[in-house]
Amino acid sequence: MIKRILVFSMVLASNVTIMGVFAQQPAFDFETLEPGQEAAIFAGGCFWCMEPPYDALDGVVRTISGYTGGTLPNPTYRQVVNGGTGHYEAVLVIYEPDTVTYEKLLEVFWFNVDPLDDGGQFCDRGDMYRTGIFFRDQDQQRLAEESRRALDASRRLPRPVVTPIMPAEEYYVAENYHQRYYRRNPVRYRTYRTACGRDARLRQLWGPDAPY
Repeated sequence: MIKRILVFSMVLASNVTIMGVFAQQPAFDFETLEPGQEAAIFAGGCFWCMEPPYDALDGVVRTISGYTGGTLPNPTYRQVVNGGTGHYEAVLVIYEPDTVTYEKLLEVFWFNVDPLDDGGQFCDRGDMYRTGIFFRDQDQQRLAEESRRALDASRRLPRPVVTPIMPAEEYYVAENYHQRYYRRNPVRYRTYRTACGRDARLRQLWGPDAPY
């Protein structure tokens, strides 16, 4: 809810056009990946907050915030956050597997989410803010399932992980004002992240010395 209010107040107070909130969004064309590049899709609540840990990794070419897992073609932000479309806010990670492995991307994912919460993430509630791993092939599925089993077996968390692992579906690119939000609006981003309780909960789950 905090994020939704922040986005719409930003739209009204900035040069972001109202039409940008309602414009249908395009599906990402995976055929545009260059040789030596792969893609991974993760849902970790607010997509603004999932870009920074991946952008910091050597071998990550770029991250793209978007929507996936729903039934409505080309959804807008307004439609997704109003609920009923089934979409998750997600991040598409384009990476070079010769430099960074999918296993490393999974590790970063776990340390940046609350995998015990199946009703949203932190202050953001609703299906669109659930966690999820969307695999694009059998190798990604196998590695994701192994990673989840290993996390449960470690007993690092007090309860079993509830994050689902699902086949990737159409990935819709979010509106431009969402992309790199943490870089373009650092003060608003930090205010939202703190007010939403994300960092406090991550420290509680993973400890103050978590690597990501």
